[in-house]
Amino acid sequence: MAKVLYKPLGVLFGVVGGLVSGALFKWIWKRVAGEDDAPNATDEHRSWSAVLAAATVEGALFALVKAAIDRGGATAFRQATGVWPGAS
Repeated sequence: MAKVLYKPLGVLFGVVGGLVSGALFKWIWKRVAGEDDAPNATDEHRSWSAVLAAATVEGALFALVKAAIDRGGATAFRQATGVWPGAS
């Protein structure tokens, strides 16, 4: 039953995680690279190394933020309900 109750919260946490990680990546890229926009894979005038570096940092940051938000959400759910959302 806890999984069913937690499911909408999990979706919300995923959306929040995506928004937070996107904003954080943009902020970090601007500080580190001194550019407003990170290169996209289809940016013709960007090097392979720049495109792959940006993708690597963005992916790692997304995974980190998502895991932190998911874990925090699960912990808060347990504190509120007494049940870990992954328990059967």
